[in-house]
Amino acid sequence: MRSFFRDAALGLLLIALPVVGDAKPAPVAPAASSFKLGAFTIVSLRDMLNVVPNDGSVFGKNVDPAAVAAVLQAAGAPTDRISLGVDALLVKAPGRVVLIDTGLGPGVGGVLPGSLAAARIAPAAVTDILITHSHGDHIGGLLTADGALAFPNATIRMSSAEWAFLRSHAGAAKTVAAISAHVRPFAPGGEVVPGIRSVALPGHTPGHSGYEIVSQGRRMIDIGDTAHSSIVSLARPDWTIGYDTDAAEGVTQRRAELARLAASGETVFAPHFPFPGVGTIVKAGNGFAWKAGQP
Repeated sequence: MRSFFRDAALGLLLIALPVVGDAKPAPVAPAASSFKLGAFTIVSLRDMLNVVPNDGSVFGKNVDPAAVAAVLQAAGAPTDRISLGVDALLVKAPGRVVLIDTGLGPGVGGVLPGSLAAARIAPAAVTDILITHSHGDHIGGLLTADGALAFPNATIRMSSAEWAFLRSHAGAAKTVAAISAHVRPFAPGGEVVPGIRSVALPGHTPGHSGYEIVSQGRRMIDIGDTAHSSIVSLARPDWTIGYDTDAAEGVTQRRAELARLAASGETVFAPHFPFPGVGTIVKAGNGFAWKAGQP
């Protein structure tokens, strides 16, 4: 197996330790970073860090590593690798505790349980889990290391297309069996829980969804894997990425959504951007740039 993420992007969903080339996820300390959005409390939660080699296998598949290195160098980043967070978002709303994605899971060293503890949230208190898509770094934490439900009282929500995508893979059979009774699929575009609306962003996977959170006139969006690197994915949104199941649609969706967000100034959570993954998208030349910071 060359790459967890590349294989997942080709439709082989793996709940296992992600490996890209010779890189492995790097352990991180649990962390929780919170702010207010209207009547809601928003909390970014750390899970792991993934370091991807700049070898042409993932970023800039339609260019070459030298072109990717030039973009990284211009941003003052190492040119031989791209570091990606693996994080989740929590929304504390009146009567609900909503977790968006669940990280890789404790079975492979994810620290999301510790980050939840830092936020003083017990797993049993989570009422709803919203899944952006079914790759293992987003659903691995649905189960404990011994295969039990990590959030026993939560309803699990994902788009109907993504639920079908997950169920289509034999390698996901155990996960599907464990969560099926708790899954409530939805048609994208509507409110999935009070104050949170799904946004169809296919390309990365067939049913990939973002989640727009609105309270008291304030709004933000969890963009899932619409963009992976806060440097490369924004500066060169038209470069294909090996993680996308449909590279062409991924490019189209990425550029359109980034343009929309740059125009609106809406607060963004990006689970693979540097923790806490909260900021805004700004226009920069023919591409975009990341402006980190809470609203």
